[in-house]
Amino acid sequence: MTRSDDRTAMQERILETADRLFYGQGIRAVGVDTIAAEVGISKRTLYNYYPSKDDLIVAVLQHREESVSEFFRQAMERHGRRQRTKSPLRAFFAALAEWIGTPGFRGCAFQNAAIELADPDHPGTACARGFKLRFGEFLQGLIEESLGEKAAKLAPAVCLLVEGAIVTAAIHG
Repeated sequence: MTRSDDRTAMQERILETADRLFYGQGIRAVGVDTIAAEVGISKRTLYNYYPSKDDLIVAVLQHREESVSEFFRQAMERHGRRQRTKSPLRAFFAALAEWIGTPGFRGCAFQNAAIELADPDHPGTACARGFKLRFGEFLQGLIEESLGEKAAKLAPAVCLLVEGAIVTAAIHG
């Protein structure tokens, strides 16, 4: 393993640990000292990889976007194989229900981050905003593919309903 592989493996450990802790306990509640201790490194080592907590927050949100996208890709593929209609939109809603039913579900990490950071200019809020924009475009594409181009104009309303369902599931369990 080369030094660059070590750095990548360590970055991955830090990101996965910070993601788990931020999602489970909240971004503001978890300090870098807690993350470093869980990873088994010093705060100084953590800061060698991520110079500030804000840098780590952004990296975690980018990491979370990749993992959420991969989850939905795999779940939609799995659910799509089970359906007779092969509707990508139906597969999406089946994947959404699966995700909401996952043990430890605490809502959308991007919604949580934007609310918790409470600063529209925070780089983490910008990441959350960017993810939600891409999520809306993704949903619009699914609607268009499943129901046609005319139906795609409903995407903003459907997106709002999905976001509301996520919040409701987080509140009510």
